[in-house]
Amino acid sequence: MTPDADPVLSAFHETGAYLRGHFRLTSGLHSAEYLQCALVLQHPKHAERFGEQLAAEFRQMAAGAEIGIVASPAIGGLIIGHEVARALGARFIFTERDASGKMVLRRGFSVSPGESAVVVEDVVTTGASTLRAIERCRIEGLHVLGVVALVDREEGGKDAVEKAGVELRSLFRRSDFP
Repeated sequence: MTPDADPVLSAFHETGAYLRGHFRLTSGLHSAEYLQCALVLQHPKHAERFGEQLAAEFRQMAAGAEIGIVASPAIGGLIIGHEVARALGARFIFTERDASGKMVLRRGFSVSPGESAVVVEDVVTTGASTLRAIERCRIEGLHVLGVVALVDREEGGKDAVEKAGVELRSLFRRSDFP
């Protein structure tokens, strides 16, 4: 697929969010390519469109499910998570690491056990941050119905999340980028 063939891919290229070089990813892996989603999501028109597309993916994944909460791990998932929440008409919360590295809810966020949630990510690589967000949601008593992400880097994250019993869908995979 060429970048011009898909408006989503095109947005990554036109905003400089698709980078080539040598990068050390948060996961510790190295890559010759990097998707800096913040560069594309800084443009509200792109963030809104991607949020609507991810919300549509989630609706298809969990047809008819009531969704009360969209949760994202900070910091990468904040903008896109908020946009998905807006598109779904749901509340948005985020998890973040405390001083010990444990994923927690802070900032006065509270949830009610039994509420349904979707976890939203910008990029999934190994799935470690996503799994920590799912775990925090479950500890808080939320029923996690699925995970949606802008990009699956195809580095094992999808498999890891699905082994935890949660379906993951993404708008694109790393292999979609030329």
